[in-house]
Amino acid sequence: MTDPATQRRVYLDHAATSPLTPAAAAAMIEHLSLVGNASSLHTSGRAARRVLEDAREELAAAFGAHPTEVVLTSGGTEADNLAVHGSWIARRAAGPGQPEGRPRVLVGPIEHHALHDLVPALERDGADVARVGVRPDGTVAADDLRAILAGAPGRATAVASLMWVNNETGAVQPVGVLAEACRSVGAWSHSDAVQAFGHVPFDFAASGLDMASVSAHKVGGPVGIGTLLVRREVSPAPVIFGGGQERGVRSGTLAPVLAAGFAAAATEAAAGLATRTARWQRLRDRLVTGLAHLPGARPHLPAEASPAILNVAFEGCEADDLLLLLDAAGIDASVGSACTAGVSATSHVLLAMGLAEEEARSSLRFSVGADTTEADVETLLAALPDALAKARRAGATGRPRG
Repeated sequence: MTDPATQRRVYLDHAATSPLTPAAAAAMIEHLSLVGNASSLHTSGRAARRVLEDAREELAAAFGAHPTEVVLTSGGTEADNLAVHGSWIARRAAGPGQPEGRPRVLVGPIEHHALHDLVPALERDGADVARVGVRPDGTVAADDLRAILAGAPGRATAVASLMWVNNETGAVQPVGVLAEACRSVGAWSHSDAVQAFGHVPFDFAASGLDMASVSAHKVGGPVGIGTLLVRREVSPAPVIFGGGQERGVRSGTLAPVLAAGFAAAATEAAAGLATRTARWQRLRDRLVTGLAHLPGARPHLPAEASPAILNVAFEGCEADDLLLLLDAAGIDASVGSACTAGVSATSHVLLAMGLAEEEARSSLRFSVGADTTEADVETLLAALPDALAKARRAGATGRPRG
């Protein structure tokens, strides 16, 4: 019997994390022996600061931003919390230039858990949380977004957040409409762009957004670093406190080595976007074509989507069962977001789209990356019929899964 630990695995969970790229690894190795805190004034500290600021400039170029707009964080989750919670804190109360205060936050029902799970905490603290609806294909209706922000309640909105690309379905959201509608009423706009950068065309300056979150490990950079891109005229309040690094909104000792790896990965991701996404689209099309021959397989296909993500419902089985059977066959996939402490739960994204509980619980996410090949997709298609039959039998009989 093949040892799962040593067999060549088919990795189709890049939306959870992508392997470190050779360029990112090389950039980090170059600076691993670096000594000095980048906030220190001595020679070693200044050397660390040079590495950090070089990385910041490289990141800014990749994102279409100014270096001063790159606020480094520990990743996408922290960036999302800083953007939304910090903006609400900064703008909720009346003050100079803000005579009425802005106690409202607008979010969608399909956000990543970083924001989805922040909403109850905001409400407990007194925030007025408004929610925009979602259509069956997983996209927010642009007209609804405009209407909510244009109304009288919209003028009390501190910040509105809408993810650029959904992490479970790949659906591309109308972030341009969000930026325009927010600007018309004086609200700040934010987008979780963790699944957007490196996967769809991305330019922070051109987007019109006030803030956007990006995470390094989704594009082959190291885990543990990300950024909140923040326009220079926007100042969210800090949500953690310390030495006042990163424009005073994100305290904490900075990590030049991680920043160097992030910058190398981001540069590659931006430069090779067109070629990479065209290949991903071919892989996605092949997977959809193959699934058409598999009874009970129903891909969720938004009108506009990232080519790197495909969510599929498999009628008559539990996604957890199918996931484990594919895992035993050497194939890595996901039941949805990987940021839920390893606990499987019915996707709030799919339920918000109107899927029945049973269908939502039968859905798997396949996501591709730089190292995904045609052979990987063919391996998946070859393994699915047997794995699906076993998963359906397990569900029908209640026998132990596997």
